[in-house]
Amino acid sequence: MPVLLDLFITFFKIGLFSFGGGYAMLPLIQSEVVTKHGWLTAESFINIVGISQATPGPIAINSATYVGYKTAGVIGSTCATLGVVMPSVIIIFIVSRLFMKYKDGIYVQGTLKVIRLGAVGLIAAAAVLLMDDVFVNIQSILIFAAAFIANFRFKMDPIRLVILAGIAGFLIFR
Repeated sequence: MPVLLDLFITFFKIGLFSFGGGYAMLPLIQSEVVTKHGWLTAESFINIVGISQATPGPIAINSATYVGYKTAGVIGSTCATLGVVMPSVIIIFIVSRLFMKYKDGIYVQGTLKVIRLGAVGLIAAAAVLLMDDVFVNIQSILIFAAAFIANFRFKMDPIRLVILAGIAGFLIFR
């Protein structure tokens, strides 16, 4: 029972204190899951990130579900998933009640700008943290560059890019 409560509390905290989506949550998830609790190795965490990107659904929920399952089975995945989702549900319920009333206020607009900037910083930090544990070679750099150009220059659909990059990686690294 204590591990189930730990999973719920850990992912509740991650869901409560992370802004900017799943990628912004990655540094906190890694810190809690790999460093603090030791539920996964750094290599397993990197695999979770890859799998979570390729499967439908938000990366934070997929990660929580996987960590919970690896730690305590189906009940663990349920506890971790509920933990990461509940703060958003509670906050959105409260904020939606207030936002319509104060949405045009100068303080609300200023707060949203600061949150956006913080989210960009957290996403950049996640990229840097993941680069430390990922084996980088010329082939992976070329796949990244091709995907970046296809998205930025030609506005290629991100789903198609993920599939094509996955196929390219499979063919190159098998």
